[in-house]
Amino acid sequence: MSANSIRAAHRADFDEASELIDSARAMLVDLTAELDDFPSIYWSGYVRDAQKEFAEANMTLSMLSGGTLPSPEELGVEDAVYLNGLAECAGELRRHALDAMRRGELERAETALAIMDDIYGLLVTVDYPDAVTGGLRRSTDMARGVLERTRGDLTVALQQRSLAEALERAERRFASTQEARGSNRFAIERQGRVVLRCRGVLSPLQPGPTQTGRDTMFTDRPE
Repeated sequence: MSANSIRAAHRADFDEASELIDSARAMLVDLTAELDDFPSIYWSGYVRDAQKEFAEANMTLSMLSGGTLPSPEELGVEDAVYLNGLAECAGELRRHALDAMRRGELERAETALAIMDDIYGLLVTVDYPDAVTGGLRRSTDMARGVLERTRGDLTVALQQRSLAEALERAERRFASTQEARGSNRFAIERQGRVVLRCRGVLSPLQPGPTQTGRDTMFTDRPE
């Protein structure tokens, strides 16, 4: 349920993602109630993994839809589970940023990168033993690697856009320069014909300069 909810959020189908999260919440509540009398199973790790996926799905939906990030109390999970789920969100944000870059939405990718940076900045301040945080240090290191790779990809995309814009500006300037040169050349040729006719080099009935290949030649008055 949680994985399908994340996929729906990436497709911007937020209604479906919310419905899947509600179904996952109901299943998680029933599982927790059934394991009240079996703490050895509850704390074996399977339930915490499911809770982490549930927390990740909720936070991913909130980040992609622009909603408010839910608290651990609202999700009904422990702080360690919540923080590990938050670390996993960095990978989903990288996916979102790459999709945005492919669509040319670099500003949206920059927003995703900023959120990833905030997540890492929070996680790195949690300095407790792994037995307490449930292996958060390893998750934080993974989030840092995802963050730096995304930063590099976005930097390249921004530089490529700047280069494309510079080439487009240069092409427009070149086209306008060529157009101006063509107009000036026509004016110079016309002025030259007038001067030659005034000097008697060309008769009023002669066509004036003719273009042959790349050279411009003036026709001589016949003898």
